[in-house]
Amino acid sequence: MRREPVRLAAEVWTARSAAHAARADALTAGHRERRATGRSHPVEDFLYEYYSTRPAVLRRWHPGAGTALAPSAAGPAPHAGRRWYATDDDGAVVLDSEAFLADRGDTVRFVRDLLAATAGRPAFLGCFGLHEWAMVYRQDEHRHPLPLRLGQAGTDAVVEAHPIRCSHFDAFRFFTPAAVGLNRLRPTRATQPDLEQPGCLHATMDLYKWATKLGPAVPGELLLDCFELARDVRELDMRASPYDLRAHGRTAVRIETPEGRAEYAAAQRGFTERGAVLRATLSDWCDRILGRESCSSTSGT
Repeated sequence: MRREPVRLAAEVWTARSAAHAARADALTAGHRERRATGRSHPVEDFLYEYYSTRPAVLRRWHPGAGTALAPSAAGPAPHAGRRWYATDDDGAVVLDSEAFLADRGDTVRFVRDLLAATAGRPAFLGCFGLHEWAMVYRQDEHRHPLPLRLGQAGTDAVVEAHPIRCSHFDAFRFFTPAAVGLNRLRPTRATQPDLEQPGCLHATMDLYKWATKLGPAVPGELLLDCFELARDVRELDMRASPYDLRAHGRTAVRIETPEGRAEYAAAQRGFTERGAVLRATLSDWCDRILGRESCSSTSGT
């Protein structure tokens, strides 16, 4: 049984919307400035390219399913007329969950099941970011036009000296042909729910992807929380990669050394803890969208 929508007064939702827009603008300022001048950054612009989400989408605030926006003196909330929103007789605007589920129900159920499966596994913290190294193993042309810190031979030697256990399909699919056979696992799209684990940096970054897939059914604040975590994870992902990022102001996490591996694992543990909170929150929002009772309150972000 679905609950009656929580009603937000106009002064409340306008304040939340304005705060959200300001936060999004601050987070995307560098990317927007570079885009305007035709420049790019190999670390900071990745999320916009890989996940194909524009700053304008991040800037647009949504209250989430089950929250009605009372009209202001100027009339209904600007959400009126947007896809999946309905306007009540008294001018309140609310997400039409039935219409949303008719279009996106399979996605919501897939995301909910994947999040639950991932959360139910122990975190593996021994990968040391070797997926990025496997993407350049024994290959002259690389995904990023950046020099390799150790050169090609030195990079190949690191890959050959360390076991690779990548569980994330969207990382594994970019392995070079020579590196595929070195991975202890064979992740596929079909086995994604069976293999993803909460310590994986890419699974943590993907929380942002799942928040975008859930679209207006989750609060804008939660979307930005997931974006910020993905941004921070990307920093570690590239600093621990074989690329030389000194020209972009990044120091390396030298996973080829014991000290670097310890640094990586400590940062990975912190991201795993942050990701667990957001994964549980996204899961609860999936339950709310589906009209299920969730195990914890999700009245906020």
